[in-house]
Amino acid sequence: MQETGMRIWVDADACPRVIKDILYRAAERRKIRLILVANSRFEVPKSEFIEFMRVGAGFDKADLAIVEQARDGDLVITTDIPLAAGVIEKGGLGLSPRGELFNPDNIRSRLTMRDFMDEMRGSGVMTGGPAALSARDRQEFANQLDRLLTGRGY
Repeated sequence: MQETGMRIWVDADACPRVIKDILYRAAERRKIRLILVANSRFEVPKSEFIEFMRVGAGFDKADLAIVEQARDGDLVITTDIPLAAGVIEKGGLGLSPRGELFNPDNIRSRLTMRDFMDEMRGSGVMTGGPAALSARDRQEFANQLDRLLTGRGY
């Protein structure tokens, strides 16, 4: 039988635990399939809606697995802009753990900024890393996820 409906893919190696907890609750409450993809094993709650997919070690293995299996209407949780772009290209959306929505309207500018920052770092400019995930970030993520899952999203 062909599976229908949104699936949520998680770039799990880089996803904060607090965000995973929000996703676990949302998958159960909304009865949506949640797939966490990572290079290393970790425990996920026992649920018919939550699964773990382990991929081999190596650069971008999880990203490639997600893009390969994503389909129209799926959502990916990631900070990786090229991964989000790959899912968007297939008709999906991306959401960062800070609640930033990646969609067809903004992904090109996000890729351009990412490439620019990579060039800056490559030339020796210290750009610093992202700030720690704040309570406000977690709330924005939860709010944006709720909007997407209830059809009030982007």
